[in-house]
Order: sequence, then C-alpha cells, then structure tokens
Amino acid sequence: MVELGYWGLFLASFLAATVLPFGSEAVLSALLALDYNPTTLVVVATIGNWLGSMSSYALGWLGNMDRIEKWLHIKREKTEKFRALTERWGSWFGLIVWLPGIGDVIAVCLGIVRAPILRTALTILIGKAGRYVVWAIMTMEILKIEI
Repeated sequence: MVELGYWGLFLASFLAATVLPFGSEAVLSALLALDYNPTTLVVVATIGNWLGSMSSYALGWLGNMDRIEKWLHIKREKTEKFRALTERWGSWFGLIVWLPGIGDVIAVCLGIVRAPILRTALTILIGKAGRYVVWAIMTMEILKIEI
C-alpha cells in the first residue's frame, strides 16, 4: 500500500474501518517517514476511514442481520450487546467508532438504531480525525520529523 502513496493510504484506511484486519497506521507512519505531507496524510486517512465506517453504518441501517453477519462477520449477539449502549448514547457514540475491535460493531449498531445520519457522520468524522492527528504527531515525534 505504501507504494501507492496517498491512494494506498486511502484504501488502507477504508479497509481498516471495516472488519478486515488491516492497519492503516503502519501505512501512515511509513508515508510520514518518506516525507509525505503530514496534513494531507491525516486528511486522506481520515476520509478513507470515515467512509469505511459510514459503509458499516449504512449496512446497519439496512438492518439485514444475515448480510451483516456474512459480509462484516459481526454476530447478532455482539450487535445486541452494543445496541442498548447505542440507543442510550445515540450519535455521540460515533466519537469512539475508531476503537479497535468494537468500532465496527458500534458503527453498525448506530445504523441499526437509525441514529441521525448527519450528527452520526459528524461525530464519527471528529473521532477518526482526532485519532489520525494524534497518531501522526506521535509518529513525527518518534521519527524526529519537523512540520
């Protein structure tokens, strides 16, 4: 993915927001080490990851648990576990969709409970952006990269 530059990061970020085991952070770090523009990298990673989560939200909105289990490998029991929390916190739960392991389930559950799409999209975007900003800053500190 690194060879594809920004497009590779976009694809890695999108895939990482689905249930596919993919780490976009490694691609982001590698591109930072290759002197790609940090701001552009954060924007590209955020948009790709946000769109991936919104696709999971859309599948939840459609509500077909057979497809969710087949395509996303998220068991019905797991969505039921998070459903009550999602109903309680609503769109605000989108701020933590970036968390590994449970973020995909939260995005699907936000769709299942029909959380308002604009507010949900915004909270997911904010959470994803924050994650990549922090990751980029930490990576640049470690690699001694100046802005």
